[in-house]
Amino acid sequence: MDGHTVTFLVFDGVKLLDVSGPAEVFTEANQHGAAYRVRQVSPRGVAVSTSVGVVLPVGGDALTDEPCDTLVVAGGDRLVNRPIEPELRDSAARLASRAGRVASVCTGAFVLAAAGLLDGRRATTHWQHAQTLARAYPTIDVQPDSLYVADRGVYTSAGVSSGIDLALALVEADHGPDLARAVARSLVVYMQRPGGQSQFSAPLRAPVPRRRALRAAVDAVVSDPGADHTVASLASLAMVSARHLGRLFTDELNTSPARFIEETRLEAAKSLLDSGYNVTETAQLTGFGSPETFRRTFTRRFGIPPSRYRHVFTTAGRPQ
Repeated sequence: MDGHTVTFLVFDGVKLLDVSGPAEVFTEANQHGAAYRVRQVSPRGVAVSTSVGVVLPVGGDALTDEPCDTLVVAGGDRLVNRPIEPELRDSAARLASRAGRVASVCTGAFVLAAAGLLDGRRATTHWQHAQTLARAYPTIDVQPDSLYVADRGVYTSAGVSSGIDLALALVEADHGPDLARAVARSLVVYMQRPGGQSQFSAPLRAPVPRRRALRAAVDAVVSDPGADHTVASLASLAMVSARHLGRLFTDELNTSPARFIEETRLEAAKSLLDSGYNVTETAQLTGFGSPETFRRTFTRRFGIPPSRYRHVFTTAGRPQ
């Protein structure tokens, strides 16, 4: 494939890594035989100030007649909590109408959504904002645990550094796995990272239930995840029947007691692994009973074995 232009749509406050990370992938691919041309445009065709204060020059605006084979809409913090301004939304729509494929990095998905480019499609964004995207745009099938999602020529990626994962996937689609693998090795990054976004998410923050009975059950689990919790024991503590406790969990927390126990234990397990505890110690301290049960449950939930998670995320040392 020759002369492929990758156009980044940028704006004031854009996350610098959302642009520089994927751009480096495409530029590095040129060292291995690709022919990408990387350029930046802004809605008004003027330089923008990035999230770290660096001024990013651009090569034009969305109305330019320059080629646009792949459009990449970068993210920015303001895209989540403020309405997408019409000129940014319209710029994305204009460029997308000329592009062979469209992509977003992190919260750039909100721009694609505002432009109607994700309607009826699967998509993802940063795990912190996935629910916000799903609520604001119910026609989008949001995949909160995916590092990136491809659906009929539209690609969306998760938080910040996952733009590199996305760019590598696009390079692989254009030039095959050997070239993409060479780029990954050169940049010292994963060709494909194991697991999904949930392995990077913050610890569970249980909401405070309105009902006293449910609050008693939740507090018991959160304060001591490793205890021998069962639905029956929690119901007894809350002084309600097991069936009624199940209804309370469903109504307020949209989950079951058993699933809440498991999720709380898994989040506690991640914290212990982060701190340097081994798999056997973590299984015992979080109530999973055996390392085998813990490994199966952890891998099913996060897509990565606990030993691998520990290797990637552990701190320099554990508390003594």
